[in-house]
Amino acid sequence: MIGRYTRPEMGAIWETQNKFEIWKEIEILACEAQAELGAAGITKEEAAWIREHADFTVERVDEIEKTTNHDVIAFLTNMAEYIDADIPEGSEPPSRWVHYGMTSSDLGDTALCYQIVQACDIILADIRQLGETCRRRAFEFEDTLCVGRTHGIHAEPMTFGMKFGSWAWMLKRAEERMLQARAMVASGAISGAVGSYSNIDPFVEHYVCEKLGLTPDPLSTQVIARDRHAQTMCSLAVVASELEAIATQIRLLQQSDVIEAEEPFKKGQKGSSAMPHKRNPITVERVCGLSRIVKANAQVALDNVALWYERDISHSGAERVALADSFIALDYMFGKMQPLLDGLFTYPAKMEHNLWRTRGLIFSSKVLLALVQTGITREDAYVIVQRNAMAVWEDIQNAVDGPTYRERLEADPDARLTAEQLDAIFDPRAFLMRKDVIFARLRELSFEA
Repeated sequence: MIGRYTRPEMGAIWETQNKFEIWKEIEILACEAQAELGAAGITKEEAAWIREHADFTVERVDEIEKTTNHDVIAFLTNMAEYIDADIPEGSEPPSRWVHYGMTSSDLGDTALCYQIVQACDIILADIRQLGETCRRRAFEFEDTLCVGRTHGIHAEPMTFGMKFGSWAWMLKRAEERMLQARAMVASGAISGAVGSYSNIDPFVEHYVCEKLGLTPDPLSTQVIARDRHAQTMCSLAVVASELEAIATQIRLLQQSDVIEAEEPFKKGQKGSSAMPHKRNPITVERVCGLSRIVKANAQVALDNVALWYERDISHSGAERVALADSFIALDYMFGKMQPLLDGLFTYPAKMEHNLWRTRGLIFSSKVLLALVQTGITREDAYVIVQRNAMAVWEDIQNAVDGPTYRERLEADPDARLTAEQLDAIFDPRAFLMRKDVIFARLRELSFEA
């Protein structure tokens, strides 16, 4: 996920420059912790010198790595070049304290978790913004009638606001899920070659993690266990699936035979090179496609959990691609869905039209209950209701301009319902007498600041 598909803030997190900046800070903090501890021999003056002079360039690190074939050693070599460049003649090089008692994973894994936390914070902001938009628009359409569909077939009347409301609640669950993932992955480890603190005091780990806002891993081996990362990636996959669910709804609502809503279509926009009339749901289709990437990458993270003994690097190359791509793709998806849902074109008149397209069949459940109340069995009532419904259904499928469902019931001697009863049954708002319960709950919904 690069180039024009990357939003700057999220993309910057996964740039090499940011990774090395975090590496530099971890190494400096470790030196300061060692000086604070006073055991290894580094003085506070040397630690201060290291903080003031430590630096790197990505280009120089890359150049050194061509020889070392080891990114951490290349980075440390370059940083030492800056630290020791201006020391007084005859002085011992302060750079000797950098990475003291540490192993590469102490640096890389702690930094990676910090990067993931940075990325989680952006996704959380995305979730909250879109969730608030859905909540607001739910009340905008609280009383806008539309037909509910199950299995793609007209079911019962509902309001269009309920769709936005269900999306708002889904995004609230996404927020909770990402907060849990963030807490799980906000971990650090400065514990040495196999996690036994053989050459480094646990104080250093505590100091570094506290300064970075991380929690020390209670027992790292050489790496921070990848179940933490897998939980994060699975959470991203679920959030991607939630955006896909919203996008799929919009794709369905934009179909020519439905067209109750559609994604915004700007002046000058073109839908097809061959058919000028086309207004295609390209944005939500793109969201659905990108969700496949995020979901697939969750499998990569799950496979990365199982490593040989205390560590191997089978996870390393895979997660460098999968983590960045998943976060960038998901952030991009939110970047498209936010203006789309905020400016979604809606057509209440078409919703009303579609509500009656099945000539009253959507009231069958009310008819069934009303007949049961007359004293006949549910089974007998069902026969009456379905018999008339199927006759109307066949007329619709054969494009026959036959009687409506109510007219057929009125003509059926077995359907002993008065005109007043039928009036009440065939009122679509009768289905929504308790919708205030739903929207009262929605009023209580809030996203964390």
